[in-house]
Amino acid sequence: MGVPCVRVPVTEGEATRQRLAEADAIDDGYDITVEDGVLYVPVTDPSVVPDCFDVVEFDAPVREGQTMPADELGFAPSYERLGDLVIIDEDDHERAQRIADAIVASDLPVEGVLNRASKIKGTERVRDWEILAGETTEVVHREYGCAFELDLAEVYFSPRLATERHRVVEQVREGEHAFDMFAGVGPFVVPFAKRGATCVGTDINEQAIEYLRHNAARNGVIDQITALCGDVRELAADYEGWADRLVMNLPHSADEFLATAVELAGDDCTIHYYDIQPDTEPFGPGERAIRAAAEPAYEVSIETRRTVRSYAPGEHNVVIDARLRR
Repeated sequence: MGVPCVRVPVTEGEATRQRLAEADAIDDGYDITVEDGVLYVPVTDPSVVPDCFDVVEFDAPVREGQTMPADELGFAPSYERLGDLVIIDEDDHERAQRIADAIVASDLPVEGVLNRASKIKGTERVRDWEILAGETTEVVHREYGCAFELDLAEVYFSPRLATERHRVVEQVREGEHAFDMFAGVGPFVVPFAKRGATCVGTDINEQAIEYLRHNAARNGVIDQITALCGDVRELAADYEGWADRLVMNLPHSADEFLATAVELAGDDCTIHYYDIQPDTEPFGPGERAIRAAAEPAYEVSIETRRTVRSYAPGEHNVVIDARLRR
């Protein structure tokens, strides 16, 4: 039975393996295989694999001697890896506990298992968690060479957005002024700073800002990042016309902050605007909202329209990269 694998020439194998490991994308349950000069690296979730890699189905052998959760359960459970924690999403407590027990009994390198116990809620965008194994909701997540400490019970974080974040990070130039309006623990601004940008990150969640400051220090970019707690609409006055790049990752209500984004934008600014829209018109509402807020003060050009992932039946999480020029 085929499993998703990144396919690269053997000569690129080690660099590829390291990059996939940084994204927590390698599936430890299968062997990395060489066939006819081509390396196949099994991955857990193709959606977190950088777009530059070719993902194919390949009959990778199960790692010899390694037990997996499916060996105990008789079926392959759905789960995500975040650092040394495993996240599941099960409504039935008995089924969830059975899956957690099988994960712990397997050879997967995990320290705990969490089950989502609520939807994301409140202005601080947190959810409740049921701890099925282990003792904590705090974790260190590694992504493309950066390490992020966070507590899932206190802050919002999605490992599923790793590829999208990296897409944006690769656009950043040394010397840029980059502003993340909903910065969380820093998954945008920390790698921005590592590429030489001067960054400001704001968030209404005080715990997220504390983690952002800690993560900036942990990754050696504390001097390049200013972390501010509060509503960005109340903090923007000190940065009017400052930003060369703006991140607006608040998909359900980013449109409410577009006037502030325009206030922050410099003479030539790229906005990464995230939205949730029906598949019948995924980009139109966001584009119209950006133009309504920015024109005629700015000339608006749409650089990228991209579906990030499926959000719900008939709905997509999308991003619009819009360039504003005076």
